[in-house]
Amino acid sequence: MHDAKDTRDAITKGMQMTLLAGFLGWMMDGYEQALFPTLAGPALKSMVPADIATLGTKAINGWVGGWMGIITAAFLVGAALGGAAFGWLGDRIGRVKAMAWSILFYSVFSGVCYFATDPTHLAAARFMAALGMGGEWALGVALVMEAWPERHRSKMAGAIGMAANLGMVLVGCMALAYPADGESWRIHFLIGASPAILTLLIRLFVPESEKWERSAAKEAASVAPVRSKIGEVFGGELRGGTIAGILMVSVVFVGTWGAVQWIPLWVSELAGPDNPRAKALAMVIVSFGACTSTFIAPLLLAAQPRRRGYQMLCLFALAATLWIYRTPADWSGDMLFGIFPWLMAVKIFVLGMAATAFFGFFPLYLPELFPTRVRATGQGICYNTGRLVAVPFVLLSGKLVESLGGYQQAAAAITLVYAVGLLVAFLGKETSGQALQD
Repeated sequence: MHDAKDTRDAITKGMQMTLLAGFLGWMMDGYEQALFPTLAGPALKSMVPADIATLGTKAINGWVGGWMGIITAAFLVGAALGGAAFGWLGDRIGRVKAMAWSILFYSVFSGVCYFATDPTHLAAARFMAALGMGGEWALGVALVMEAWPERHRSKMAGAIGMAANLGMVLVGCMALAYPADGESWRIHFLIGASPAILTLLIRLFVPESEKWERSAAKEAASVAPVRSKIGEVFGGELRGGTIAGILMVSVVFVGTWGAVQWIPLWVSELAGPDNPRAKALAMVIVSFGACTSTFIAPLLLAAQPRRRGYQMLCLFALAATLWIYRTPADWSGDMLFGIFPWLMAVKIFVLGMAATAFFGFFPLYLPELFPTRVRATGQGICYNTGRLVAVPFVLLSGKLVESLGGYQQAAAAITLVYAVGLLVAFLGKETSGQALQD
């Protein structure tokens, strides 16, 4: 019996290839997410119409800010739709085939951004890239979690979260090494097409999920009517977990958007025009904080009840954002690399930890809510519908900053949503200590 268990829990080459493909896919997922916030300024300023340019800096900034909100909203909507569509596809044709298609999708359309000459081109290309990016998260999580033994699931959840944030670190490092000004922003988008190579690796070397194969064979042999995957996720005993999952993820996307997405603009404002590298270094610092917490969070919370674990993360995020955004922002004192005040660097590192630790928790929790036959569909809907909830806040971001008096004040207000998360947690389904459903 002991030998059988050891064999069953042994780490195989197939598991390693699954993790490698998933890790690289998620890393470039993170690269995609961080790319536009970092490049939006130079990219959009290179497209300002002549009639707007003659009106001065305020008019240009207003035009750029408006298009940044529209393009970001298009990206969020695309990711939500892609999560549902590619998740459904993964439950129909298999995790590996669908994941290869999703990565190819976001790679190709990231590269298309290189050729954009108008904000509408960028919006369309970012929307299409987001379809694949949203799908890759759902499919990669399902594949890795189903491939690895139960005792490794918390480590895998940490790897998933950390990989995406390493992609964000990569964007910051690239921006430090090769500043995006003039037309040079285009090269960064072209690099985003490189994951297309991953599709060949996945198709040749990554085995299909055995759990999915068994589930698909059982479903094919069944004489019962085949239910719609999406209908099943929102029906019967799964409905409550799906709705609670959507609400829990929505709180996090709104809070994280409010806490992190304004960091580059806020830091640029504090640092002034004579310190253009401060924005890129800020993204690197916040991403290193995110890498740390997304890996550690599932390890620390694996033995905790899931609802309590989510509440602990909400309390951490609430405390961190109150400290950072409701205390004076001081751009003085000893400087890190001559670019960034040490105290501000510590604050932003902690912010990165607090606001993103959830993205190590969700790969642990969301797969537990659904059986194998609808797992990719269900967790894709939960995770990516949360992005949709953030869309109105993104579109109204300019008005919010203007009405509240600045980036810091707007972030201080929006991140109070973590207090709502403390209550939403009570709606969640408790799944700790349970193996993944077949």
